[in-house]
Amino acid sequence: MRLLALIILLVIIISLGSALRYLVSDEGKTDRVLKALTWRIGMSVGLFVLLMLAWYFGLIEPHGILPD
Repeated sequence: MRLLALIILLVIIISLGSALRYLVSDEGKTDRVLKALTWRIGMSVGLFVLLMLAWYFGLIEPHGILPD
């Protein structure tokens, strides 16, 4: 599960980088920036849903800093 989440995070970062490259190179003449950012948002929401489902089914357990 951890590897899958890391791969999805890496793809999200690559999508963000490609949007930046399209923003600089296309100078607003195409909609590739919009498509790259739309993919990034979709993958981010998908990762959130995946993590919530994994928590619900007991595949992962949240942890945090417990107060003393």
